[in-house]
Amino acid sequence: MPKDNRDDYEYTPLLIKQPEETRRGIKFPNKSLLLATFAACIGGSFQYGYNVSVINAPTKHVQEFINQTWTVRYQTGMAEDALTFLWSIIVSIFTFGGLVGVTVGGTLSIKLGRKGTLLTNNILAITAALMMGLSYGTGSFELLIIGRLIIGVNAGIGICVQPLYLTEIAPTAIRGLMGMGTSVFLTGGILTGQVMGLKELLGREGYWPILLSTTAIPAIMQLLTLPWFPESPCFLLIDRGDDEGCKKAIKQLHGAANCEKQMEEIENERNNLVGITAKKPWELFADRNMRWQLITIMLLNAAQQLNGINAIYFYADYVFREAGISDDKIPYATVGTGACECLTALTCGLLIERLGRRVLIIGGYTLMSICCILFTLTITLQETSSVFPYLSMTCIFAFILSFGLGPGGVTNILTVELFTQNSRPAAYIIAGSINWTSFFLISMIFPFIVIHLQQYCFLVFMGICTMVAIYIFFCIPETKNKTFLEIQNEFKSRNIKKGSSTEASGMTLLASSG
Repeated sequence: MPKDNRDDYEYTPLLIKQPEETRRGIKFPNKSLLLATFAACIGGSFQYGYNVSVINAPTKHVQEFINQTWTVRYQTGMAEDALTFLWSIIVSIFTFGGLVGVTVGGTLSIKLGRKGTLLTNNILAITAALMMGLSYGTGSFELLIIGRLIIGVNAGIGICVQPLYLTEIAPTAIRGLMGMGTSVFLTGGILTGQVMGLKELLGREGYWPILLSTTAIPAIMQLLTLPWFPESPCFLLIDRGDDEGCKKAIKQLHGAANCEKQMEEIENERNNLVGITAKKPWELFADRNMRWQLITIMLLNAAQQLNGINAIYFYADYVFREAGISDDKIPYATVGTGACECLTALTCGLLIERLGRRVLIIGGYTLMSICCILFTLTITLQETSSVFPYLSMTCIFAFILSFGLGPGGVTNILTVELFTQNSRPAAYIIAGSINWTSFFLISMIFPFIVIHLQQYCFLVFMGICTMVAIYIFFCIPETKNKTFLEIQNEFKSRNIKKGSSTEASGMTLLASSG
């Protein structure tokens, strides 16, 4: 175990004069925590990101397969509209599966534990990989649809439960950094899917069944690695009442030196929840003490899909083409956008414990608003000068950088931090349902938005980004270096003040009417 830097303060008088936060500096996870993060994320957010992007490369080849299969069955080619509709089902049914997965993920995380749910979830991934891989050989595009549905359920469960596991195994001082593992592996999955889809690898005709079945590889990797690491200490102590199991887990993850402090934090949270059972999603809506937390996670998760990031990727090919990039080179430019998002997720991980959550997410949405305005202008003026296509490319990468530095990574962390152990799974069901529903809606209505508003659709996204930034500035406190209990108490006092002021104004009205 690396030596705790706090032991050095008594020998460094200069540091003693600095604030507590500054003295701590940036801490990094130890080897055990890093390996546990890899084991959890490879079958969680990585799997989600991989399956979002991997379906794009074989679009043409899969459509040809569907048409050939239809011709063999019915001795006539499939109508173009019907083919487009069937392909849209194959792509979008993933989001429906994700919505199903997230609604059961929170419940499973209570019944099976965080680790147990992640391990069990891999059965779905392997089943989906087999179905998609066998669809070509059996001449059944129905297997492809079912496979995409199942891998969507897998992704929904994984993206719901894995962030819970990461933040619950992390010490308070590096909880944000650990939570960024979700974003880093998600963007890493997107990038890996883009790279695997290149024609030099598995993007060639005839290779698409292998490409889609590679989703089994992350599942197998998780089955081989995650069993070596313990269950979430918070789950063991608070949900199961297993004191010894919790101590053993903390020692393995944090080392014996930090065991007592971590146990004390979890004990405080358990004592605060004595006699309180795990809440259901509808119970959270009825709890006035959770009002602002719920509004916050619902707004942030909806905005994560509705902020224009999908529109940017939609326009990317057009902008690259206008900038003079040939069609056969555009996939490599697209890989560049994936690499850009992955790099910013890593950067956000390094900055989050220094700058805090508020600065990153407010700054991210503010910069995205500015990029929306500039992108609208450059697209509008695209034909007037040869320089504007390159300015549009700059806006694309700037928007992706801004998204990765703020909303892309911090949203998941705040969803975990704003709730205590008994309400966290239910909160993730609500947040995940909003996120997946927004993902589905934007994928369905976005083409119509583009048809009617064209590049001016980014002014709508600018409005969304601006409103979210303003809301966070006025309503969300900083959560850096605070325990879950401290964050809950801060929101509770805020809810009480709001409630008291409402009641006081009501009494004033009654008095004046009397």
